[in-house]
Amino acid sequence: MTVDTLAVEAPSDVADTPDTKTPTDAAPTAAPDAAPVTDAPAAETEKPKKAPAKKAAGKKTKTLELTLTVTGTADGEWHAELKQGSTYLARNLAVAAAAVSRAAKELHEDLSTPIDEVIEAAREQQAAKVAALEAELEAARKALADLAD
Repeated sequence: MTVDTLAVEAPSDVADTPDTKTPTDAAPTAAPDAAPVTDAPAAETEKPKKAPAKKAAGKKTKTLELTLTVTGTADGEWHAELKQGSTYLARNLAVAAAAVSRAAKELHEDLSTPIDEVIEAAREQQAAKVAALEAELEAARKALADLAD
């Protein structure tokens, strides 16, 4: 058989019953125009102080990453594609060389300078091709005229 025993507690000054004041124990009354003194303001001013907030390491803004790829050929054909992550938003869009040049100038001079150099080289190559084709056309016209006589 087991018997549980409780430990003896030390007597306490705090009683479970409310204090009843007798007229002789009551505090003297204050002047009628004086405001009654309460413990409320003291309780409000004695709020525990919060620990200083840690400074945020800088609010990180969400970035949106888009990849615009513009490709050109020596023939002067330009195409663009736009990707977001691994998803293509637009593919194989034909764009004019002049539009590529204007867009690069709007973005930054460091982008426009090399792009304009590539466009100029393509322009020179196309001009040489046109000159060669004109010479070939003139030769073909001469040959046709010789056959007609």
